[in-house]
Amino acid sequence: MSILHRRRVLKALMLLGISAFFLLNSSGAGAQPTLEQRVAQLEAARAPQAGGTVNSGDNAWVLVSSALVLMMTAPGLILFYGGLVRTKNVLSTMAHSLILMAVVSVLWMVYGYSMAFGTGNAFSGNPFQYFLLQGVGGAPNPDYAPTIPQQSFMLFQMMFAIITPALISGAVAERIKFSAYVLFTVLWVTVVYFPLCHMVWGTGGLFNWALGGRLPLLDFAGGTVVHVSSGVSALVCALMLGRRSGFPHQPMVPHNVVLSLIGTGLLWVGWFGFNAGSAVNAGGLASSSFAATHFSAAAAALGWAMMEWLLKGKPSVLGVASGMVAGLATITPAAGFVTVPVAALIGLAGGVACYFAVTKLKHALGYDDSLDVFGVHGVGSIVGLLLLGIFASATVNPAIANTFQTAGHPVSLAGSFTQLGRQLQGVLFTAALAALATFLILKVVDKLVGLRVSPEDEYTGLDLSQHGETAYND
Repeated sequence: MSILHRRRVLKALMLLGISAFFLLNSSGAGAQPTLEQRVAQLEAARAPQAGGTVNSGDNAWVLVSSALVLMMTAPGLILFYGGLVRTKNVLSTMAHSLILMAVVSVLWMVYGYSMAFGTGNAFSGNPFQYFLLQGVGGAPNPDYAPTIPQQSFMLFQMMFAIITPALISGAVAERIKFSAYVLFTVLWVTVVYFPLCHMVWGTGGLFNWALGGRLPLLDFAGGTVVHVSSGVSALVCALMLGRRSGFPHQPMVPHNVVLSLIGTGLLWVGWFGFNAGSAVNAGGLASSSFAATHFSAAAAALGWAMMEWLLKGKPSVLGVASGMVAGLATITPAAGFVTVPVAALIGLAGGVACYFAVTKLKHALGYDDSLDVFGVHGVGSIVGLLLLGIFASATVNPAIANTFQTAGHPVSLAGSFTQLGRQLQGVLFTAALAALATFLILKVVDKLVGLRVSPEDEYTGLDLSQHGETAYND
């Protein structure tokens, strides 16, 4: 058979197949659907998306953000805090953050996530609803994040729960028993962090303006939940443990500022996941939060350096690093609600305020907050929360324009003196809860295991007395 003949046969078979296809689809059983049927089919196809189909881009961003927030604890906070203490207490200080990655993760799995994000009352979720993470899988929870698996949302929020009590460790460094610190953390996250997380972000929480709360507090990524709670608790811990032996007469200079600077850089990078990840999607709000976070840190670093230059004659490198961290803490509650210029202004104010809290307030009151947790995180976030009440913009986050309702009428939460008053209420409530609970928990821990190491162990150093090892081999 010639090539030309084979081509003619193939063309004939193709025409026959096409004719049979159209003949079958034109029969009564396979008739073309009507316009109404096509519309119904289209709506049915789109229905799963409206109900919360996972968006792979959003999910990828939240998972990356989860890793970034975990990086803030290890190695970020570990290096930042570890470099600020004396050589004999390096490992013990690092261990405070490291151990919480294990302890808090287990508590979060067992009942913490359920207490924070389960259905309950205005103050706490039901600890048994998601007990051992039952029901937390690949399906989204539309209340919190309709485009990512609830499991991803759970992991992201767990990283916040890990770093918050780790911040407190900076106030008690170089003198607290390791056993006391672990027991304190177990009780503190259960009594303070999990309930407060529910109040601010959980369905029906007291301050959750978007999901049925009664007192609308704007807190995008944890000004109250993370920084005010840990900062105030750190201050109470410092007061109750007392000063380190020799403070303030003996010099207690950082043993390795280079480590702290590396930690500062890791904290800054990780904070993009902390704040921009709180948008729980990869859209415009994440970009806005990312930008606000960066420029606030930059402005705060300049603010702190400027004050040192004016008042001490030269800016210290550690001061610039402290200003950066202060700016990150200050913008955390406001990142998703303010424009970039306002974010820079908030950061500048935070850097100056935290400088005076660390250098003036601390010395005036005489407390020994070893690594200035209250002065940086507590004071910084209080400044951010209050300035947010003035500068919150519905242009940046349209949800605050009419989501919250009173008696069926929408109420704007954009910047005003009214919203400033609401922010102040949230700050005062959080500070009172953290202070009272921390005081009572420390009393219990002191009775059970004792809070402070002996003078001999403190002199030797906590690396040897608490862990039997040293950071450096001479």
